[in-house]
Amino acid sequence: MALELRKKRRKRLSMTSLIDVIFLLLLFFMLTSTFSKFGEVELSTATAGGTNSDPTIRFIKLESARILLDGAPVGLDRVGAALQADKPQVALISLTPQVTSQQLIELLVALRVVPKLQMQVMG
Repeated sequence: MALELRKKRRKRLSMTSLIDVIFLLLLFFMLTSTFSKFGEVELSTATAGGTNSDPTIRFIKLESARILLDGAPVGLDRVGAALQADKPQVALISLTPQVTSQQLIELLVALRVVPKLQMQVMG
């Protein structure tokens, strides 16, 4: 008695179900993600001539643990108030290698409130 064995043909998988699942996952992640608003810090460059008064040059050294303003330590919350003046100022910001970009951005945001201040960042 010979048994007849048929080879079972394998059915092709439908890609429609897979595409539907991928689309639903994409839609889910797009709707549940939060979109953060990026803030801008405007830096003005030095311009040639045009003013009669010489600007006061202030030295700011940004270290990983502290901020030095003209050699004296100052807190991040008080650095803007320490630079308040009526005449134009130029702030030269020096960075140590351990400073993160987040610390630099926090300093630039704190200095943004100072009127008539030009900033130059040195590495």
